[in-house]
Amino acid sequence: MTSRSSAEQGGSKRLPKPVAVAPGLHVVATPIGNLGDITLRAIAVLEQADVIACEDARVTGKLKKAYGIDTPMTPYHEHNAGRARPGLLTRLKRGEIVALVSDAGTPLISDPGYRLVAEAAAEGITVTVVPGATAPVAALVASGLATDRFLFAGFLPSRAAARRKALAELAQVRASLVFLESPRRLAASLGDMAAALG
Repeated sequence: MTSRSSAEQGGSKRLPKPVAVAPGLHVVATPIGNLGDITLRAIAVLEQADVIACEDARVTGKLKKAYGIDTPMTPYHEHNAGRARPGLLTRLKRGEIVALVSDAGTPLISDPGYRLVAEAAAEGITVTVVPGATAPVAALVASGLATDRFLFAGFLPSRAAARRKALAELAQVRASLVFLESPRRLAASLGDMAAALG
């Protein structure tokens, strides 16, 4: 009589063995609101990175603490990106592993990082995406709107006239429209959307 494996018997399941992370820039998606929504691969990259480039060390620090990650952090956000980017590129050229994270979700989706990725790619540095949560897709699938064709339009202009003009242009798009918006502008933006989009 042969014994069954613990997984067959309903015991604990084996997690995949961690894979060694290659040098280069790793764009790592982080959880949106629930720290449990991080992937095993994201944890492995953050643990093995030489540095984590993050928007806000307080936010990323909570994620690191939750998973026992002790990798050092360096700030990379819209206010310092121009100054910080050359240092990160130097580290990448030396063969280091740099993990780029945003406060929540996938970096570069209305977050800083586009120029870092573009310049790294132009220098022949490997850029790897570690997929995970992304707010626009999460919002779309929860909305009940059609998901077979959609346009992510980012943030609308903050000024009413410019916002209304942008919405009038987008009204011609035959797809579900996904926007990001500040809580303090949400009511005004929804009113303009109702007027422009029906």
